Amino acid sequence: MSDFLVTGVILGLAAGFSPGPLLTLVISETLRAGIRSGVKVALAPIITDLPIIILTLLLSAQLSRFHHILGGISILGGCFVVFLGIQCLRTKGVQIDLKTVKTRSLAKGVIVNILSPHPYIFWFSVGAPVVTKAMGENVFAPAAFIAGFYVCLVGSKILLAFLVGRWRGFLAGRGYLYIMRFLGFALCVLAVYLFRDGLNLIGIL
Repeated sequence: MSDFLVTGVILGLAAGFSPGPLLTLVISETLRAGIRSGVKVALAPIITDLPIIILTLLLSAQLSRFHHILGGISILGGCFVVFLGIQCLRTKGVQIDLKTVKTRSLAKGVIVNILSPHPYIFWFSVGAPVVTKAMGENVFAPAAFIAGFYVCLVGSKILLAFLVGRWRGFLAGRGYLYIMRFLGFALCVLAVYLFRDGLNLIGIL
């Protein structure tokens, strides 16, 4: 179970700290209206992702007998995680131009997260296969993965809202870059395990 918790924590931290539309909303709201507004936007994934999780898990369950298909999905998930890892490693910092960012709200954050392709790609190619595998271990393993992922996803964005609210230059500083480098390396290591699981399902390993 601890393996799935660690996997959820790494993926959640990477998703939480990585630049993207939702992070931009968190930071812009924090700078415009204060830390509380940034925290509200950070909570958007909790509202938007449940239908996505249910849909992808139902689809994964339908494919549970087709090991070759699940193996291919796991390999695609590994490629997606490598892509995220490379993005983390190449991050130069986050610059927010408030003149070009309109004021956002939690409702806007929810809409942006729903329209973003990342939650769908993540849960189809990475999240659902990991949860399906976790179900074969015990009933607590899937909960550990999902809890670890969302606590760290939402928690890291809330932490960034507090940090930016106190120190506006944090996202352009070395501390943020060091975090992203570490997460990028951790994601690349995690991708190796996803590739291994995919190859095992296909029967190559």
